[in-house]
Amino acid sequence: MEDGGAERVPHLLSSNIHRPAGPPGSGELIPINHFLVLSAILFSLGIYGVLARRNAVLILMSVELMLQAVSINFIAFAVYLSPEAFTGLIFAVFVITIAAAEVGLALAIILRLYRNKATANVDEADVMKW
Repeated sequence: MEDGGAERVPHLLSSNIHRPAGPPGSGELIPINHFLVLSAILFSLGIYGVLARRNAVLILMSVELMLQAVSINFIAFAVYLSPEAFTGLIFAVFVITIAAAEVGLALAIILRLYRNKATANVDEADVMKW
């Protein structure tokens, strides 16, 4: 205690702290199981929403939830299997693009259904002929 009575506290970002192995500069990686469980939960909620809902907008939201679960899988496997390649990220961007196009088309169909039948219930849309 010759330096004025202050104790020496190690700095949290010092290089002597052990870090788990992973890509350089990334620090600790979240295990892939966490991403797979999250994706499975989201996909299961989406399946439930498609099967249990009657409102077309809620069914559309459930389909989007399923597509995002697939995107999470693509990105997780891309990061864990080959972090140098961007194949999973490119597929995720394609899924997001297709999802945006699907939403535009589906909302147009839902609006047309609502104008003609005055409901967004998919049980009422049994005939595609107006």
